[in-house]
Amino acid sequence: MSITVYSKPSCVQCTATTRALERKGLDYEVIDVSTDSEAFEHVARLGYRQVPVVETADQHWSGFRPDMIGTLG
Repeated sequence: MSITVYSKPSCVQCTATTRALERKGLDYEVIDVSTDSEAFEHVARLGYRQVPVVETADQHWSGFRPDMIGTLG
């Protein structure tokens, strides 16, 4: 399963999200939207204006969502 976390520096919810993914033993990729303009535009096209945005092959959401993380893996 491919998991991408769109993030930015000093983001408390981003850190909470990646820690929760690590606790579940899930691999993920972090992309910093503050330095990657294509990623920033992608997140905006998905309809989000805040990070983290978590995207898998079949779903995506914004914010720290333990309920959604629980459905992964």
